Amino acid sequence: MTTIATALVQMRSGIDPAANLAMASDLIRQAAARGATLVATPETTHLVQKDADQAFAVMRTAGDDPAIPAFAALAQELGITLLIGSLAIKLGERRAANRSFLFGPSGELLATYDKAHMFDVRLGQGETYRESANYRAGDRLVVADIGGARLGLSICYDVRFAYLYRRLARAGAHILAVPAAFTRPTGRAHWEVLLRARAIETGSWVIAPAQAGLHEDGRRTWGHSMVVDPWGKVVALLDHDEPGILLAQLDTAKADDARARIPALLHDRELGGPDEMILR
Repeated sequence: MTTIATALVQMRSGIDPAANLAMASDLIRQAAARGATLVATPETTHLVQKDADQAFAVMRTAGDDPAIPAFAALAQELGITLLIGSLAIKLGERRAANRSFLFGPSGELLATYDKAHMFDVRLGQGETYRESANYRAGDRLVVADIGGARLGLSICYDVRFAYLYRRLARAGAHILAVPAAFTRPTGRAHWEVLLRARAIETGSWVIAPAQAGLHEDGRRTWGHSMVVDPWGKVVALLDHDEPGILLAQLDTAKADDARARIPALLHDRELGGPDEMILR
Protein backbone atom coordinates (compact mmCIF):
# COMPACT_ATOMS: atom_id res chain seq x y z
CA MET A 1 0.00 0.00 0.00
CA THR A 2 1.21 3.50 -0.88
CA THR A 3 -0.36 6.77 0.19
CA ILE A 4 0.69 9.82 -1.81
CA ALA A 5 0.23 13.35 -0.50
CA THR A 6 -0.97 15.11 -3.63
CA ALA A 7 -1.61 18.73 -4.57
CA LEU A 8 -3.36 20.09 -7.63
CA VAL A 9 -2.43 23.62 -8.69
CA GLN A 10 -5.29 25.62 -10.19
CA MET A 11 -4.07 28.52 -12.35
CA ARG A 12 -5.17 31.41 -14.49
CA SER A 13 -2.29 31.46 -16.96
CA GLY A 14 -1.88 34.42 -19.28
CA ILE A 15 -0.01 35.42 -22.41
CA ASP A 16 3.48 35.91 -20.88
CA PRO A 17 5.35 32.60 -20.38
CA ALA A 18 7.81 34.13 -17.89
CA ALA A 19 5.00 35.49 -15.70
CA ASN A 20 3.19 32.15 -15.86
CA LEU A 21 6.36 30.29 -14.90
CA ALA A 22 6.75 32.54 -11.86
CA MET A 23 3.10 32.06 -10.88
CA ALA A 24 3.26 28.28 -11.25
CA SER A 25 6.53 28.07 -9.33
CA ASP A 26 5.09 30.04 -6.42
CA LEU A 27 2.01 27.82 -6.22
CA ILE A 28 4.13 24.66 -6.49
CA ARG A 29 6.30 25.88 -3.59
CA GLN A 30 3.19 26.54 -1.52
CA ALA A 31 1.90 23.05 -2.29
CA ALA A 32 5.19 21.42 -1.26
CA ALA A 33 5.25 23.50 1.92
CA ARG A 34 1.85 22.05 2.78
CA GLY A 35 3.25 18.52 2.57
CA ALA A 36 2.57 17.44 -1.02
CA THR A 37 5.03 14.99 -2.57
CA LEU A 38 3.15 14.81 -5.90
CA VAL A 39 2.19 18.18 -7.41
CA ALA A 40 0.31 18.60 -10.69
CA THR A 41 -0.39 21.75 -12.72
CA PRO A 42 -3.00 22.34 -15.47
CA GLU A 43 -2.90 22.12 -19.24
CA THR A 44 -0.96 24.95 -20.96
CA THR A 45 0.69 25.93 -17.68
CA HIS A 46 2.93 28.64 -19.14
CA LEU A 47 0.87 30.00 -22.05
CA VAL A 48 -2.82 30.64 -22.65
CA GLN A 49 -3.00 32.63 -25.89
CA LYS A 50 -5.75 32.04 -28.43
CA ASP A 51 -4.11 34.23 -31.11
CA ALA A 52 -1.89 31.79 -33.02
CA ASP A 53 0.51 34.45 -34.36
CA GLN A 54 1.16 35.82 -30.89
CA ALA A 55 1.43 32.33 -29.40
CA PHE A 56 4.08 31.23 -31.89
CA ALA A 57 5.98 34.47 -31.33
CA VAL A 58 6.71 33.46 -27.72
CA MET A 59 6.63 29.65 -28.05
CA ARG A 60 9.95 27.78 -27.82
CA THR A 61 11.25 24.34 -28.76
CA ALA A 62 11.83 21.79 -26.01
CA GLY A 63 15.55 22.48 -26.21
CA ASP A 64 15.14 26.24 -25.84
CA ASP A 65 12.20 26.60 -23.45
CA PRO A 66 13.50 27.91 -20.10
CA ALA A 67 10.46 26.52 -18.28
CA ILE A 68 11.64 22.92 -18.67
CA PRO A 69 14.97 23.21 -16.79
CA ALA A 70 13.32 25.60 -14.31
CA PHE A 71 10.63 23.07 -13.41
CA ALA A 72 13.21 20.27 -13.26
CA ALA A 73 15.31 22.31 -10.83
CA LEU A 74 12.23 23.13 -8.75
CA ALA A 75 11.29 19.45 -8.46
CA GLN A 76 14.83 18.67 -7.31
CA GLU A 77 14.94 21.58 -4.86
CA LEU A 78 11.62 20.60 -3.26
CA GLY A 79 12.17 16.83 -3.53
CA ILE A 80 8.79 16.27 -5.17
CA THR A 81 7.36 14.47 -8.16
CA LEU A 82 6.13 17.28 -10.40
CA LEU A 83 3.67 16.87 -13.26
CA ILE A 84 3.51 19.93 -15.48
CA GLY A 85 0.10 19.34 -17.05
CA SER A 86 1.28 20.63 -20.38
CA LEU A 87 3.46 23.20 -22.10
CA ALA A 88 3.03 24.53 -25.62
CA ILE A 89 6.19 23.26 -27.35
CA LYS A 90 7.19 24.52 -30.78
CA LEU A 91 7.97 21.75 -33.28
CA GLY A 92 8.44 23.86 -36.40
CA GLU A 93 6.92 26.68 -38.38
CA ARG A 94 3.29 26.99 -37.19
CA ARG A 95 3.35 23.53 -35.60
CA ALA A 96 3.42 22.68 -31.91
CA ALA A 97 2.86 19.91 -29.37
CA ASN A 98 0.65 20.13 -26.29
CA ARG A 99 3.06 18.20 -24.06
CA SER A 100 3.04 17.00 -20.44
CA PHE A 101 6.34 16.84 -18.53
CA LEU A 102 6.80 14.60 -15.48
CA PHE A 103 9.83 15.27 -13.27
CA GLY A 104 11.11 13.10 -10.43
CA PRO A 105 12.35 14.24 -7.00
CA SER A 106 15.93 14.39 -8.26
CA GLY A 107 14.93 16.66 -11.14
CA GLU A 108 15.09 13.86 -13.69
CA LEU A 109 12.62 13.83 -16.59
CA LEU A 110 10.55 10.69 -15.99
CA ALA A 111 8.19 10.96 -18.95
CA THR A 112 6.57 13.20 -21.54
CA TYR A 113 3.19 12.82 -23.21
CA ASP A 114 1.74 14.64 -26.22
CA LYS A 115 -2.03 15.19 -26.18
CA ALA A 116 -3.59 12.56 -28.43
CA HIS A 117 -7.01 14.04 -29.20
CA MET A 118 -7.30 17.50 -30.70
CA PHE A 119 -10.05 19.84 -29.48
CA ASP A 120 -11.84 20.64 -32.77
CA VAL A 121 -15.35 21.75 -31.77
CA ARG A 122 -18.09 24.31 -32.32
CA LEU A 123 -19.78 25.10 -29.03
CA GLY A 124 -22.18 27.70 -30.39
CA GLN A 125 -22.50 31.44 -29.79
CA GLY A 126 -19.31 32.01 -31.75
CA GLU A 127 -17.14 29.79 -29.51
CA THR A 128 -15.10 27.62 -31.89
CA TYR A 129 -11.82 25.77 -31.38
CA ARG A 130 -9.58 23.99 -33.89
CA GLU A 131 -6.55 22.71 -32.01
CA SER A 132 -5.44 20.57 -34.94
CA ALA A 133 -4.74 23.69 -37.01
CA ASN A 134 -1.56 24.34 -35.04
CA TYR A 135 -0.92 21.29 -32.85
CA ARG A 136 0.25 17.82 -33.80
CA ALA A 137 -1.59 14.99 -32.08
CA GLY A 138 0.45 12.53 -30.06
CA ASP A 139 0.43 8.85 -31.02
CA ARG A 140 1.51 6.98 -27.88
CA LEU A 141 0.17 6.43 -24.39
CA VAL A 142 2.37 6.84 -21.32
CA VAL A 143 2.39 5.25 -17.86
CA ALA A 144 5.21 6.18 -15.47
CA ASP A 145 6.42 4.84 -12.12
CA ILE A 146 6.34 7.51 -9.42
CA GLY A 147 7.53 5.56 -6.38
CA GLY A 148 5.07 2.95 -5.21
CA ALA A 149 2.43 3.90 -7.77
CA ARG A 150 1.98 4.18 -11.52
CA LEU A 151 0.65 7.35 -13.13
CA GLY A 152 -1.18 7.39 -16.47
CA LEU A 153 -0.92 10.61 -18.47
CA SER A 154 -3.59 12.39 -20.49
CA ILE A 155 -4.61 15.97 -21.28
CA CYS A 156 -8.02 17.68 -21.23
CA TYR A 157 -10.07 16.61 -24.31
CA ASP A 158 -8.60 13.10 -23.99
CA VAL A 159 -11.06 12.60 -21.11
CA ARG A 160 -13.90 12.05 -23.61
CA PHE A 161 -12.21 8.91 -24.99
CA ALA A 162 -12.80 6.11 -22.49
CA TYR A 163 -10.66 3.55 -24.33
CA LEU A 164 -7.52 5.58 -23.57
CA TYR A 165 -8.05 5.29 -19.81
CA ARG A 166 -8.85 1.59 -19.94
CA ARG A 167 -5.54 1.03 -21.70
CA LEU A 168 -3.68 3.11 -19.10
CA ALA A 169 -5.33 1.22 -16.24
CA ARG A 170 -4.68 -2.16 -17.84
CA ALA A 171 -1.03 -1.10 -18.13
CA GLY A 172 -0.98 -0.74 -14.36
CA ALA A 173 -1.86 2.90 -13.71
CA HIS A 174 -3.29 3.49 -10.22
CA ILE A 175 -3.69 7.23 -10.88
CA LEU A 176 -4.95 8.94 -14.03
CA ALA A 177 -3.96 12.56 -14.59
CA VAL A 178 -6.31 14.87 -16.52
CA PRO A 179 -4.75 18.36 -16.52
CA ALA A 180 -7.19 20.61 -18.33
CA ALA A 181 -8.31 23.99 -19.61
CA PHE A 182 -12.01 23.16 -19.95
CA THR A 183 -14.29 25.81 -21.40
CA ARG A 184 -17.08 27.12 -19.18
CA PRO A 185 -19.95 25.57 -21.21
CA THR A 186 -18.40 22.11 -21.36
CA GLY A 187 -17.08 22.35 -17.82
CA ARG A 188 -20.46 23.21 -16.38
CA ALA A 189 -22.12 20.36 -18.28
CA HIS A 190 -19.54 17.57 -18.43
CA TRP A 191 -16.41 18.11 -16.27
CA GLU A 192 -17.42 16.25 -13.12
CA VAL A 193 -19.39 13.47 -14.79
CA LEU A 194 -16.56 12.65 -17.21
CA LEU A 195 -13.94 12.53 -14.47
CA ARG A 196 -16.12 10.35 -12.26
CA ALA A 197 -16.89 8.05 -15.19
CA ARG A 198 -13.20 7.52 -15.98
CA ALA A 199 -12.54 6.69 -12.32
CA ILE A 200 -15.46 4.26 -12.09
CA GLU A 201 -14.74 2.50 -15.39
CA THR A 202 -11.11 1.83 -14.50
CA GLY A 203 -11.08 1.66 -10.68
CA SER A 204 -8.47 4.42 -10.63
CA TRP A 205 -7.75 7.65 -8.84
CA VAL A 206 -8.33 10.64 -11.13
CA ILE A 207 -6.51 13.93 -10.52
CA ALA A 208 -7.60 16.91 -12.60
CA PRO A 209 -5.82 20.27 -12.12
CA ALA A 210 -7.49 23.00 -14.16
CA GLN A 211 -7.13 26.44 -15.65
CA ALA A 212 -9.69 28.82 -14.17
CA GLY A 213 -11.47 32.09 -14.83
CA LEU A 214 -11.11 34.95 -17.31
CA HIS A 215 -7.69 34.91 -18.98
CA GLU A 216 -5.75 37.79 -20.54
CA ASP A 217 -6.56 36.61 -24.05
CA GLY A 218 -10.31 36.71 -23.32
CA ARG A 219 -10.78 32.98 -22.88
CA ARG A 220 -12.84 31.72 -19.94
CA THR A 221 -12.06 28.37 -18.33
CA TRP A 222 -14.06 26.36 -15.84
CA GLY A 223 -11.63 25.66 -12.98
CA HIS A 224 -13.12 23.30 -10.36
CA SER A 225 -9.97 21.21 -9.99
CA MET A 226 -10.94 17.83 -8.63
CA VAL A 227 -9.76 14.53 -7.17
CA VAL A 228 -11.97 11.45 -7.65
CA ASP A 229 -11.37 8.16 -5.86
CA PRO A 230 -11.48 4.73 -7.56
CA TRP A 231 -15.13 4.21 -6.52
CA GLY A 232 -16.14 7.43 -8.28
CA LYS A 233 -16.46 9.68 -5.22
CA VAL A 234 -15.28 13.29 -5.44
CA VAL A 235 -12.98 13.48 -2.42
CA ALA A 236 -11.51 16.96 -3.01
CA LEU A 237 -12.76 19.93 -5.03
CA LEU A 238 -11.99 23.60 -5.58
CA ASP A 239 -15.56 24.76 -6.09
CA HIS A 240 -14.63 27.97 -7.92
CA ASP A 241 -12.62 29.44 -10.81
CA GLU A 242 -9.90 31.24 -8.85
CA PRO A 243 -6.24 30.17 -8.62
CA GLY A 244 -5.53 27.91 -5.67
CA ILE A 245 -4.20 24.63 -4.31
CA LEU A 246 -6.17 21.43 -3.71
CA LEU A 247 -4.79 18.75 -1.37
CA ALA A 248 -5.67 15.06 -1.19
CA GLN A 249 -4.24 11.78 0.05
CA LEU A 250 -4.21 9.06 -2.62
CA ASP A 251 -4.21 5.52 -1.20
CA THR A 252 -3.29 3.13 -4.02
CA ALA A 253 -4.86 0.24 -2.10
CA LYS A 254 -8.25 1.77 -2.92
CA ALA A 255 -7.57 1.17 -6.61
CA ASP A 256 -6.71 -2.47 -5.94
CA ASP A 257 -9.87 -2.83 -3.84
CA ALA A 258 -12.16 -1.25 -6.46
CA ARG A 259 -10.74 -3.48 -9.18
CA ALA A 260 -11.13 -6.59 -7.02
CA ARG A 261 -14.76 -5.76 -6.27
CA ILE A 262 -15.65 -5.05 -9.91
CA PRO A 263 -12.95 -6.57 -12.15
CA ALA A 264 -14.24 -4.92 -15.33
CA LEU A 265 -10.72 -4.43 -16.68
CA LEU A 266 -10.50 -8.22 -17.00
CA HIS A 267 -13.77 -8.54 -18.87
CA ASP A 268 -13.05 -6.76 -22.17
CA ARG A 269 -14.09 -8.81 -25.22
CA GLU A 270 -13.32 -8.64 -28.90
CA LEU A 271 -16.70 -8.45 -30.64
CA GLY A 272 -17.51 -8.77 -34.32
CA GLY A 273 -19.65 -6.41 -36.42
CA PRO A 274 -21.44 -4.36 -37.29
CA ASP A 275 -20.17 -4.75 -40.83
CA GLU A 276 -21.99 -1.66 -41.96
CA MET A 277 -23.91 1.16 -40.40
CA ILE A 278 -27.63 1.11 -41.05
CA LEU A 279 -29.31 4.48 -40.65
CA ARG A 280 -33.05 4.60 -40.19
